[in-house]
Amino acid sequence: MKNKEQIWATGRRKTSVAQVRLIPKGEGKVTVNAQPVEAYFQGQDGRLRNVLAPIALAAEGAKLFDYAIKLNGGGMTGQSDAARHAIARALVKLDEKNKKVMRANGFLTRDPRMVERKKSGQPKARKRFQYSKR
Repeated sequence: MKNKEQIWATGRRKTSVAQVRLIPKGEGKVTVNAQPVEAYFQGQDGRLRNVLAPIALAAEGAKLFDYAIKLNGGGMTGQSDAARHAIARALVKLDEKNKKVMRANGFLTRDPRMVERKKSGQPKARKRFQYSKR
């Protein structure tokens, strides 16, 4: 793909949705909802590493772009996983050589686990009221 045009990709996890835009002629800056990624995931080093992992694994061309991420819904863990998914998909659009590395690390697989719905007649999704024989 040409380096002159922006690349868009979407990533999802639980109820979180991340839209990432790769902006050419950048220095590798990552912004989340118009904040630096370090400020958005402040004090959460594991989640910060999670978001930046695809960029570290990609080919040299990944550092020539700025990453603008828009996150919606869910909690911090779901948002960080959605952002990682979106960045990995965008890097594959940028260069097909990245696909093998991203797939091997599980960055392209959308985690399908969702919260199970609460059933009627039960206090929670799987919890049952105590059974009384007498």
